[in-house]
Amino acid sequence: MDISRRGRHSRPLSFRTCGTLLMTAGLLISGCSSGSSTADASMAALPRSTPAALAPYYAQQLSWRECGVPGFECASMKAPLDYAKPGKGDIKLAVARKKATGKSGRLGSLLVNPGGPGGSAIGYLQSYAALGYPEKVRASYDMVAVDPRGVARSEPVTCLNGKDMDAYTQTDVTPDDQRETGELRTAFKTFADGCEKRSATVLPHVSTVEAARDMDVLRAALGDEKLSYVGASYGTFLGATYAGLYPERVGRLVLDGAMDPALPARRMNRDQTAGFETAFQSFAKDCVARAAECPLGSGTPAAAGTRLKSFFDQLDRAPLPAGDGDGRKLGEALATTGVIAAMYDEGAWPQLRDALTSAIKQKDGAGLLALSDSYYERDGDGSYANLMFANAAVNCLDLPPAFANPEEVRASLPDFEKASPVFGEGLAWASLNCASWPVAATGGPHRIEAKGAAPIVVVGTTRDPATPYRWARSLAAQLDSGRLLTYEGDGHTAYGRGSECIDSTINAYLLKGTAPTDGKRCS
Repeated sequence: MDISRRGRHSRPLSFRTCGTLLMTAGLLISGCSSGSSTADASMAALPRSTPAALAPYYAQQLSWRECGVPGFECASMKAPLDYAKPGKGDIKLAVARKKATGKSGRLGSLLVNPGGPGGSAIGYLQSYAALGYPEKVRASYDMVAVDPRGVARSEPVTCLNGKDMDAYTQTDVTPDDQRETGELRTAFKTFADGCEKRSATVLPHVSTVEAARDMDVLRAALGDEKLSYVGASYGTFLGATYAGLYPERVGRLVLDGAMDPALPARRMNRDQTAGFETAFQSFAKDCVARAAECPLGSGTPAAAGTRLKSFFDQLDRAPLPAGDGDGRKLGEALATTGVIAAMYDEGAWPQLRDALTSAIKQKDGAGLLALSDSYYERDGDGSYANLMFANAAVNCLDLPPAFANPEEVRASLPDFEKASPVFGEGLAWASLNCASWPVAATGGPHRIEAKGAAPIVVVGTTRDPATPYRWARSLAAQLDSGRLLTYEGDGHTAYGRGSECIDSTINAYLLKGTAPTDGKRCS
């Protein structure tokens, strides 16, 4: 998933919700190559009765065991690899929980997901949610997480080794000529071929719909009549999908940093590009007000953006040394990823100022490289976590690519650069990644109404970089029982980041079932 401090939906310095600059132009959750902005189809609910072929999965008993982290239990759960053909074989999913700390008033299980796609829900549970959620919530619920299929501990998708991934993340995403365009396409193809070679069995079966169906199997295995859930960023798309498939089984759902499933990919990626520009303008306004502390100079935020883009252009021509033991230098691609990483939370702005100061004034790229490595989940030994592999696998399977070829990208560059003079070009080209994917997409943009569901709380942050506020408004309007809760502020997601109004409202909903008035605003 995505942030720089524990009061949010991830580990410290792990920027995970938006995918990667090279792979997905952010959260490529929904889309097709058409230019329409609204889906005609609505997600249909599944039958209430459990098909006979799935009955053994719903009846399974989880065998809990200690799993090396004090206070937590772990288990393995079976689900059909292919729900359309349950006899084709199983997939094993990793589950973890921390039992409710209270002696009375237990409300059942609360599933959590930090987003991605590709973020480890178990990692999030063990490092933050089961320890940092409000005490009353933890006292009332068993805190539970399942790593979605293809992610982390649940038969993870694998694509490239560390060395090849290093090369991939350094690929120029602002090609200047046909040669560089060809190199970018080759990089996308090499990545996709690696996924197919190493993960051929699971690759066609990591869609969000399948992951949502897995959550219903887990709900039954936990003995809960209805599902209660907190999902952030992509986790909102996963939660909304669950609601669309099983509206009568919705308990208390919080969708924080909401996605809009009705948007085609090109529109979604352009919206997110504008979101990063909005976040950068907030950072730049704060930066230039600090005068001597700001490496982007004084003046207006727009002028600061021009200076940053000029710096990126310089790195495109001449990368900076970064003190990296593997010989990597800070080029345009890694520097841009580092800056984007810090846009997720204003708590990271001081770190970004320091990193830019070192790079621009001292010609030392180590700070920005560290931000980029955190975003990509690259360890000190040069290995990468599964996040980026799963991110592309889920995104490219959920919906067709935003662009089919470089010509379509070039035609859309003016729109993306208008959305963000700083990031637009790179994010447009990054949207070409799914054009090389070896497995055909299985979905399309669609509305999720979840008619008949209990009230669902949809949370939007007005200056969210990765999930623009308009998406939360749209999802809340689509959902038959959606209640929009607005946080007026910066950063990605809202719950647990310092707003007493937001936190108390969500806590009242989770603990008492009291949903906020639609349209409530907090700061």
